Amino acid sequence: MDDLPPDPFAGADSGDEPSNNPGQNPLSGMPLFGDLAKLFSQQGPIGWDAARQLALSIATDGGEEGNVDPLERIRLEQLVRIAEMHVGNATGLPTSFGGTGVSIVPVTRGQWAATTLDSWRPLFERLAGSLTPPIAPTPPDASDPLGFMAPLMAMMGPMMLGMTAGSMIGHLSRRSFGQYDLPVPRTPNDDLMVIPANFETFASEWSIPADDLRLWVCAQEIAMHSVLRIPHVRATVDEFLSAYAAGFEPDPNALEDRLGAMEFDMSDPSSMTGMQSMFGDPELLLGAIQSQAQRDMLPKFEALIAAIVGYVDHIVDTVGSSLLSNTTMISEAVRRRRVESDDSDRFVERLFGLELTQTTYDRGAAFVAGIVEREGNDGLVRLWESQRTLPTPAEIEAPGLWLARIELPD
Repeated sequence: MDDLPPDPFAGADSGDEPSNNPGQNPLSGMPLFGDLAKLFSQQGPIGWDAARQLALSIATDGGEEGNVDPLERIRLEQLVRIAEMHVGNATGLPTSFGGTGVSIVPVTRGQWAATTLDSWRPLFERLAGSLTPPIAPTPPDASDPLGFMAPLMAMMGPMMLGMTAGSMIGHLSRRSFGQYDLPVPRTPNDDLMVIPANFETFASEWSIPADDLRLWVCAQEIAMHSVLRIPHVRATVDEFLSAYAAGFEPDPNALEDRLGAMEFDMSDPSSMTGMQSMFGDPELLLGAIQSQAQRDMLPKFEALIAAIVGYVDHIVDTVGSSLLSNTTMISEAVRRRRVESDDSDRFVERLFGLELTQTTYDRGAAFVAGIVEREGNDGLVRLWESQRTLPTPAEIEAPGLWLARIELPD
């Protein structure tokens, strides 16, 4: 990824004596807010300590998590080599970065949340940079009871994003089976996390033999890893996610308009409750800041993501049909579950421009089926051949166009 944006709080209070020029710091005359500025500047663009604590609290439901049963690692080790061999045969792709195979690492929800927060940190840092408007060059109007809110929110916005990130990742840790429930590339290594507590509960709810679901999850994770380890695919996904996160444009009037519509009374508990609800509303945050540039880049990226998830589903079904008698039932159950995600799941997807709706999966499935119908499974081999062979939005809807184009000379 490119260099991260500068710390939006750099200079607010770096540890040196604060500026006495109110034009440089509109909050300099307000000791409490000056202290907040110092706190935020010390933590960087996002309050990572608070985000991590919140993520872990939600992941563990505020309690203590026991270690993963050592027998779980043994069970997975017995299945991963089988899944890896069949995925490799079905895709014709290397399954690992190092060429020595992948490892399936069973983790707790808390471990998954902490690792995911670290892995996605560059994206959240970019997002924080794009959401932080410059502090106004003039101090707030003392006669305006809400005048202090603009500079305060300039400081608190990234902190709120950090808390939101922690909350969303904490909730994801309670639903995810592995590290690729969202097709977001991770640090390039071949250790793939899975969360036994989640898929064991799911297996029990659906009366699925636990080992069958373990094998299915291994195949799913390895298939996605095989695609996202391809250099040009990985680079394309990374570049989009980075550009999208950096492309938000804060609307300086959105918060003021919302506050102006409220009956703001510091002595009224219901007024304060309404403000808390407003600041915790992700739709307010996202609805105000998605830029036209982001909307313009979505069709191409959505086409790529549809191709990726459609391809991975096809590979998992192919592998499952040769190894499991109940693969159709497992696939239907898991795929129904993934599109019934709650608001916390959807918020993370919107932050990254990565909304995995039923339409996304249907487009991908139809595209892959169209290729297989015309060219057989051999036709899928060229899908990841080069940057040039990645499908366009029009080709996702008409796989025959894709097949015709890739036959043209470069």
